[in-house]
Amino acid sequence: MKELLHEMHVWMNDYMRSFRTNDPDVMLGIRLKEIHTGYVTTNARALAKHLGCNAHDMALAEIIGLFHDVGRFRQYAVYQTFNDAMSEDHAELGLKVLAEEVAFLDRLRPQDADTVRFAIKYHNKREIAPTDDERKLFFAKLIRDADKLDIYRVLLPFLAPDAAEKAPNFVPSDAAQEVSPDFIADFAAGRQADYYRLRTHGDRKIVRLMWIYDINFMWTLRRIVERGYVDAFIESLPAQEGIAEGVARLRAYIEQCCARND
Repeated sequence: MKELLHEMHVWMNDYMRSFRTNDPDVMLGIRLKEIHTGYVTTNARALAKHLGCNAHDMALAEIIGLFHDVGRFRQYAVYQTFNDAMSEDHAELGLKVLAEEVAFLDRLRPQDADTVRFAIKYHNKREIAPTDDERKLFFAKLIRDADKLDIYRVLLPFLAPDAAEKAPNFVPSDAAQEVSPDFIADFAAGRQADYYRLRTHGDRKIVRLMWIYDINFMWTLRRIVERGYVDAFIESLPAQEGIAEGVARLRAYIEQCCARND
């Protein structure tokens, strides 16, 4: 597994670099995803280690982290956007890339290969598909946490009003800081908001804050809180009726969770 993992890293580094161009706008997106891939891979392995995984499962977590966004590079090169609704689902595209470009997954045990595919497929979905396979469920939860932890870091520089239009083209929205009424209602009720209804920069912030309710492991939640991501997102929200209620609910939830042991 160690040798195979090394080969995977070498291939992924070469693959990501193959999308580099002299176009600064394209490079903004490509470079962002290169760095994100590195952080998520590190997060996935560290979380697996914290959870007591053996060496084999730590390597599996690292593989999933390494390849979770492999579809983003072809997506951005073809469509010039990271918006799945306007192009194609980047997780599904990533599985196509792995099937067409390399045979790495065929060199894993069949059960492990299926687990990797499942985790990649559902890392970006609103919910994980029901399954009786506890390993698939575990690794899907792990990569979703590892991914979210770094996305907060990625988005932090774009929270201010004058930075909204500088964000790479994730999902089209105007730069308005106001939050749409339906997103405020979801936030106040502690419900997950529908990402594809996103209309404003304010909506985007609410969606990310609502992710807190979908974090699976205390290791992740503590790091999100300790790094100041929650406070930064909350402080950037506009003063609209209903938002304070959502903030209070969210802070109470975080306090309750953080009072527990891992």
